Amino acid sequence: MHEFPHRYLASAVGGPSATISTTSPDLPELAANTPPEFDGPPGFWSPETMLTGAVANCLILTWRSVAAHNGFEWTSISVDAVGVLDRVERVTRFTRFDLTVRLTVPAGTDAERADKLMRKAESVCLVTNSLNAEIFLELELVTA
Repeated sequence: MHEFPHRYLASAVGGPSATISTTSPDLPELAANTPPEFDGPPGFWSPETMLTGAVANCLILTWRSVAAHNGFEWTSISVDAVGVLDRVERVTRFTRFDLTVRLTVPAGTDAERADKLMRKAESVCLVTNSLNAEIFLELELVTA
């Protein structure tokens, strides 16, 4: 790992009503627009969906690290994330993220240990640690 602080570059370009082009060096362009909930067109990533996706991705990547560090065997993981945007004291913000994690593990896996390590991964995820929204995690273990 590189020394801290890390810096991440992203650029966005758009016009009065056009789709926004979001770029970062050596990455594919990502088209974004206002979400349908704010009367935008369907079919585009929005800042809201990007943030919700970042929460789901960060949990998986953090899980990989926590599981490896603890010698925990698993075969696959999926995370369904629901970001809840609301108005609180006249400010629109994400108030919570509901995470449904489906973790596939070998037969005979200690379910309590899996849950403990997953909660550890959630607690050290850098994206959720950077937010002031509540995080709710539900873990479903599936035996391979």
